Amino acid sequence: MAITLVNPEGLPRIDAYRQVAIARGSRLVFVAGQVAWDADGVTVGEGDLAAQVEQCYLNVATALAAAGGTFDDVAKLTVYVVDWTPDKMPLFLAGAARAAAKLGGAPVPPGTLVGVAALDIPAHLVELEATAVLS
Repeated sequence: MAITLVNPEGLPRIDAYRQVAIARGSRLVFVAGQVAWDADGVTVGEGDLAAQVEQCYLNVATALAAAGGTFDDVAKLTVYVVDWTPDKMPLFLAGAARAAAKLGGAPVPPGTLVGVAALDIPAHLVELEATAVLS
């Protein structure tokens, strides 16, 4: 595995993700922001943040698989959520947990969550992009 995830002493421990990813691989994979589209371009879970988060994670996993990787290879995630407020965190975590169950493990690389005014179309509530390192 090219990525080691750690929570170093001196930084707060955040169970939803690790603070640092140490990369030892030789190939970088940059996954474009994934929204809640299925393979046919139909929005999954319109109006349902948890369902859209789940689909975004599954789409990132599909993109990583095309490059020969998995979420174990992800060094950094960036998440954009429309009209983010902290009370939406349980929905976000529920969607991530459902995706993790389908993917066989919890994706916990370092991440940044950014609240935004809008995404590409009004039906999309979340977008997820990833940077991975493969050996």
